[in-house]
Amino acid sequence: MKAFLAALCAIAVLAVGARVALPTLLARSADETFASSGARVGEEASVEHRNFSGRAQH
Repeated sequence: MKAFLAALCAIAVLAVGARVALPTLLARSADETFASSGARVGEEASVEHRNFSGRAQH
């Protein structure tokens, strides 16, 4: 019974810690997250404009 109560306490502590830590770590806007030279945002890089070989159609 002591182990079960200790596990419940540990779960509660981890849940509260995650609730506090995760919103600050993951709260970035899309322009901050995907602002890199490797991010492809043009229409030619979209799935609709590609064939199955992966090359853009012209």
